[in-house]
Amino acid sequence: MAITSTNSISSLPTHSSTSSDLSAIIQTAKPKIEAALTALRHIILDKPEQIKLSLTCLLAGGHLLLQDLPGMGKTTLAESLARGLGLGFRRVQFTSDMLPADILGFSIFNAEKQSFEFRAGPIFTQVLLADEINRTSPKTQSALLEAMEERQVSQDGLTRPLPQPFFVIATQNPFQQAGTYPLPESQLDRFLMCLSLGYPSEQAERDLLLGLDRRQMLAQMQPLLDQATLLVWQESVTQIHLATPVLDYLQRLVAKTRESRQHVGLSTRGVLALNVLHSPMRL
Repeated sequence: MAITSTNSISSLPTHSSTSSDLSAIIQTAKPKIEAALTALRHIILDKPEQIKLSLTCLLAGGHLLLQDLPGMGKTTLAESLARGLGLGFRRVQFTSDMLPADILGFSIFNAEKQSFEFRAGPIFTQVLLADEINRTSPKTQSALLEAMEERQVSQDGLTRPLPQPFFVIATQNPFQQAGTYPLPESQLDRFLMCLSLGYPSEQAERDLLLGLDRRQMLAQMQPLLDQATLLVWQESVTQIHLATPVLDYLQRLVAKTRESRQHVGLSTRGVLALNVLHSPMRL
């Protein structure tokens, strides 16, 4: 797991929570989270750690980068996560000729009303799968920067808020494959986690060969949560107190990354990411 960033969740509803309120929320959340994890494991075979970390990333208010070869189940993981949590889902296939407006939306002139109307792009959803994000140009990749950080889109001089929660799951192919553009550091820094699914186990692959229809299971999957509950859980993550020794450890860890001469040290956004990531409700 590579921790790279966190994202502001100040746009979520805020209210003070006492320790007893927080404890009650966590106790209520545990069985529901376990049920969601169990349902996802029936579709994404033999990848319990990746499923758990994906849900952790969502609860922490971050975004997820899946880096792997094609055909490893990255799209299935994204869609099953959205369906299981009862969230809206849109998939965008990034290509070399894609423009920022194809993602954000555009204004079109309405001759009858004699005015421009905004046609929202696929980014106006709760779970956005940016499939093969590194196959499009850096200009189009940058269209996601504001949305991932601020949970809003600025277009035609107006700022439009995105649905909440807003979770980007981006996939990228290995750089040695033809037609890929490396993600810039500013883009990578907005992903809380970078995961790889890898090849399935022998038993999981045999189950698929014997006819396990994951698409049918996805179609029949019922939401186990609702949007309001998930927003409360995301807010609760920020209310969990971290002891001073944990904060000291995080700062020492970050300081070591900045001493490296081979890699760029962790940014301030990354420090906040570690802080949020160490405080989600125990899964």
